[in-house]
Formats: sequence, C-alpha cells, structure tokens
Amino acid sequence: MANLKSIRSRLGLSQSELGDIMGCVQGNITAYEREANPRPIPQRRAAKLIASAKERGLHITFDHVYGDAPLPSVEHEVAHA
Repeated sequence: MANLKSIRSRLGLSQSELGDIMGCVQGNITAYEREANPRPIPQRRAAKLIASAKERGLHITFDHVYGDAPLPSVEHEVAHA
C-alpha cells in the first residue's frame, strides 16, 4: 500500500504511532507499507485510519488507503508528538 506510507508521512506519524491508531503493532504497519507483497489492510483498521486522519485535518477515503487516489492537503498544521 504505497499510499499508507504517504498518509503516515503527511500526518507526521511514526509506524508505532500509526499502529496505535489503527489498533495493531508497528510490525503490521511495516507489512502494510511493504512494496513487494504488502499485507492487505483490514477494513476496520482502514476505517480507524480514515477517522483519525480526518481529526487531524486530512480528509481521506478508502480510495486513498487502498487505491492510488492523490492525497489531499492537510487543512491545518499537524502537531507532532
């Protein structure tokens, strides 16, 4: 999922932080982001990502998570932890 890494980067999150949001461990995020044979992201985890991104000003859909839809801009500055 090439877009997952881009989404995570746009939100300013580490793999571990994104795992916390999606309800999984950092190793799962690594597997989802792998370019060769990526592990599919379960829909319930993608939904958590979409909801959290919206709270952070990045309005994405399942098309952004699973497809190649270009990412929108973040509406406001993302606070880094």
